Amino acid sequence: MRYAVLSDIHGNLEAFEAVLKYLETEDIDSYVSLGDIVGYGANPSECIRLLRSLKPSASIAGNHDRGVVGSFDLGDFNEYARAAVLWTRKVLRSLELEYLKSLSAVHVSKKFTLVHGSLKEPADFNYIFSSAEAAESMKLSTTPLLFIGHTHAAHIYKFDSERRVVNAGSIGQPRDRDHRASFVIYDDDKFDIKIIRVDYDIEKARKKILDAGLPVFLGDRLREGV
Repeated sequence: MRYAVLSDIHGNLEAFEAVLKYLETEDIDSYVSLGDIVGYGANPSECIRLLRSLKPSASIAGNHDRGVVGSFDLGDFNEYARAAVLWTRKVLRSLELEYLKSLSAVHVSKKFTLVHGSLKEPADFNYIFSSAEAAESMKLSTTPLLFIGHTHAAHIYKFDSERRVVNAGSIGQPRDRDHRASFVIYDDDKFDIKIIRVDYDIEKARKKILDAGLPVFLGDRLREGV
């Protein structure tokens, strides 16, 4: 099977649509989401609806998803993220909020494990920035392949011929100095893992953020990928 691994969409409809347009040219059997569908961007409802239309085989919660529904302490967010969470909370419909509430912190299948941050206390959404931190989560995984997001920086940590921790990066707000949307295509028959980057209409996404009254910084950072 070929999987599209999506993470950190963050309400950026332009980026999400560009990713899905790219994926139309790929033979994708299943979609999985690593969380943070909402937060930062100006189209949270549209992104939730679009993701659900894909009928993902697995979709887990990120810290912004949990923050919006009131099950993660907003004291852990910086001022920009907190402002976006509070704005998002106001604009989502009840059914969309219920969907976010329904998402679990971890998903385990026969082939891989999904978690937004670290497998160490996953509900705390700890970051993985180093090989040592990745190895710590790998030891806790019951599968040889662990997909993560949260840092908004795509990376593959390799431990042996099969064991991998794969950070899919971010569709909606990359922070690895590459402004293009990031996601992963995984072919489990070939054990082939590819990080893909695609361009999207950043200026349109930025204007929507400004027009919504969200912090200007959230729009400006899209241009630089930081």
